[in-house]
Amino acid sequence: MRGLGIHFLFVTIFLVATTNMCLGARNITLTCFEQERLALLKFKHSVRGGYDMFSSWVGHDCCSWERVSCDGVTRNVISLHLEGAGGLKHYFPYHFNRRLSDSDEYLVSNELSTSLGELSHLRYLDLSGNDFLGSRIPEFIGSLKQLTYLNLSFANLSGIISHHIGNLSNLKNLDLSFNHLTGSIPESFESLGGLEILDISSNDLTGPIPTFSEKLIELDLSSNYLNGSIPKSLRKLIALEVLHLDNNELTGPIPTFPGKVTKLYLSANYLSGSIPESIGKLADLTDLYLSNNLLSGTIPVSTGQLSKLRSLDVSGNLLEGVVFESHFANLSMMDNLNAAFNSKLMFSVSRKWLPPFQLIRIDLSSCKITNGFPNWLRNQKKLISLAFSNATISRPLPTWLRSMPIIPSIDLSHNNLSGPLTNLPNGGTYHGNLYPELFLQNNLFNESIPRSLCKRTDLYYLDLSRNKLTGKLPNCLKNLLKLCILSLSSNGLSGAVPSFIGHMSSLMFLKLNNNSFSDELPQKFWNLSSLIILDLGDNAICGKLPEWIGEKVKSLRTFRLHKNNFTGEIPRSLCLNTDLRILDIAHNKITGTIPHCLGELQGMVNNRMYISFGDDTEGVIQVMKGTAMEYTKTMQYVFNMDLSSNKLVGDIPVELTALYALVGLNLSNNHLSGRIPDNIGNMKALFSLDLSGNKLSGLIPPSIAALHFLSHLNLSNNNLSGQIPTGDQLQTLIDPSIYAGNKHLCGAPLPENCSNHEDRTATPKNKYKAANKLNKVLFGLDLACGFATGFWGFIVVLVLKKRWRHKLFMFSEETVDKIHVAVMVRVTGMMRGNK
Repeated sequence: MRGLGIHFLFVTIFLVATTNMCLGARNITLTCFEQERLALLKFKHSVRGGYDMFSSWVGHDCCSWERVSCDGVTRNVISLHLEGAGGLKHYFPYHFNRRLSDSDEYLVSNELSTSLGELSHLRYLDLSGNDFLGSRIPEFIGSLKQLTYLNLSFANLSGIISHHIGNLSNLKNLDLSFNHLTGSIPESFESLGGLEILDISSNDLTGPIPTFSEKLIELDLSSNYLNGSIPKSLRKLIALEVLHLDNNELTGPIPTFPGKVTKLYLSANYLSGSIPESIGKLADLTDLYLSNNLLSGTIPVSTGQLSKLRSLDVSGNLLEGVVFESHFANLSMMDNLNAAFNSKLMFSVSRKWLPPFQLIRIDLSSCKITNGFPNWLRNQKKLISLAFSNATISRPLPTWLRSMPIIPSIDLSHNNLSGPLTNLPNGGTYHGNLYPELFLQNNLFNESIPRSLCKRTDLYYLDLSRNKLTGKLPNCLKNLLKLCILSLSSNGLSGAVPSFIGHMSSLMFLKLNNNSFSDELPQKFWNLSSLIILDLGDNAICGKLPEWIGEKVKSLRTFRLHKNNFTGEIPRSLCLNTDLRILDIAHNKITGTIPHCLGELQGMVNNRMYISFGDDTEGVIQVMKGTAMEYTKTMQYVFNMDLSSNKLVGDIPVELTALYALVGLNLSNNHLSGRIPDNIGNMKALFSLDLSGNKLSGLIPPSIAALHFLSHLNLSNNNLSGQIPTGDQLQTLIDPSIYAGNKHLCGAPLPENCSNHEDRTATPKNKYKAANKLNKVLFGLDLACGFATGFWGFIVVLVLKKRWRHKLFMFSEETVDKIHVAVMVRVTGMMRGNK
């Protein structure tokens, strides 16, 4: 028993010791390796900011630190999740307009610290959304051969892509998108045999598309400058499902793609040829984007077999031919169709056709739609966007359209649609996230604006311009309080401009020009503090120019009251619209002087570009080069001041010559006097200058010859004098009518020669020289006259006085004899001396 007890004691001691050893060993392996901990701390100290990321990076166990993961067995660091948000500000500055401070969730460093290279067991590394200040991808990245995931997107990296990345043979996911990487894609990428997802989009990469691993599932090379043709080697990527090659400079035909592709994005390149029939064999295809290329030919009927297709976009090409029902035979899943801007493409389907799909968006703008307004739309119940602009549609809108659900975005502009507007979709209400818009401009719609339109309280944009609408604006339009753009120009609308417009405080563009509106402007317009464009031109509106322009409305870029009945003086408050680029108050009854402060309009000094809506809603008619022209796409380049055909008096303020960005200045047909400012040549951007029909006097400033872009000049019917200046650009303006009606002007191109005119162009110095020369001539004439008078007076005295005559002759003879004797004595003496 004693032996058994000793044996039991021995076993107990052994078990306790073994347990303690195991626990001790476990406690040792719970902490990470010291070398890796120090490497992480080195990285932490190599960057600025991101304090919240590193708040837990204290103590000896780096495996317990946030954003760090370790292997459960070996305790090696295998994952670093250090993604931030700072790098996004380089690509979306409008969303990151505040100054990101060091306390924000992102890192800043001049380079990626080499200390990360000591984490040799790292499998997952995410440094996206940080700011590495334009540094390069370091070579040591290629030594992290255990990496399966590497994300350096949105990290403000530049330079070429290191070929050492090709050493990462275990890599499955590589994301280098949204940086400033240059050069070509390294050929070493072919060595990444396990790569499944590759995204290097939105960089500055050039060169051809190289060969990639056959295991690729997703490939995104979009938004670079890649060139050459799409390589046929892509068909070998048998696992490929998603391919983004859009927004590059690729050329050539569309090749055959592997059969598993579900999303194909080839838009915005220079691809040519026809759409291949093989597209119809991509049975799993859901998204096909071929827009904005140079594709020609017809749309293959095989596309109608893509039963899983949801989005088809072939817009902006050179496609032609006819699209029939067979092109849509099995497209039951399609909800987005865009074939716009293929002017030779015709859609011809039966009026009895029932499509297999329910569309959400359709755009057939600038195509040809036959058989009137498409009848098949009546069964489309999910539409949120309908665009048939410039589609050769005529006749009134069908009555069945009225019972359709409201379509938030409708563009039927630039057609020949006629009749009243009562048949617009009017069922239900819209509560989505779109900015609803209704574009019906450039049609033949007539009658008055229907009250049913007032139901569209969701509208942000409403354009009914260039139709044949008549009557007054319905009072119920006051309910459209979300409107940002209201354009009713070029119709037959009449009555007073309604005061309820003053309550539409969101309005940015208000265009009521070219109608028959009358009476004074409502005072409530001062509420429109967001206005950028106000065009009330070509109406019969009267009253004084409003003081609230500038006092309350200070953001105007375009202010146009052309051809109305406004009176009074130009208010000084107008000068507070410092962004004003177009000021047109021509053809009114405005009196007084031109305010000097107009020379402080910074919008006409600095030719800064601005964000444009990109359509014709911003368009404005301006008189340039003596002709009324409409500017739409080029609106942001127009800087014009037109004060012509009023009753303005006084001098032309010299301050106007500081408007360096002005391209058009028209002060014609007023009562302006004084001289043309001497430094008008400072207005270097001017290409149209009209000062005709005033009372301007004096010389034409020589500096006008410095206007190198001037292509239209009119100084006629003034009181200008002197010689017409010459210069490079002025020599091209050879029409004499430019200077007609100035009887004291001379020189080309006028027939009057300046030699027959007083030289009024001479400077004071030249005038002094001319006067001095004249004095010398007069002095010579006086001297000659005096000499002649004295000489002939002396002769007359000798003739009349005989005694004086004898005395003179005797004196003369004695003098001659004395001279003769003196000369002969001197000559005789010289001859003797020589002997």
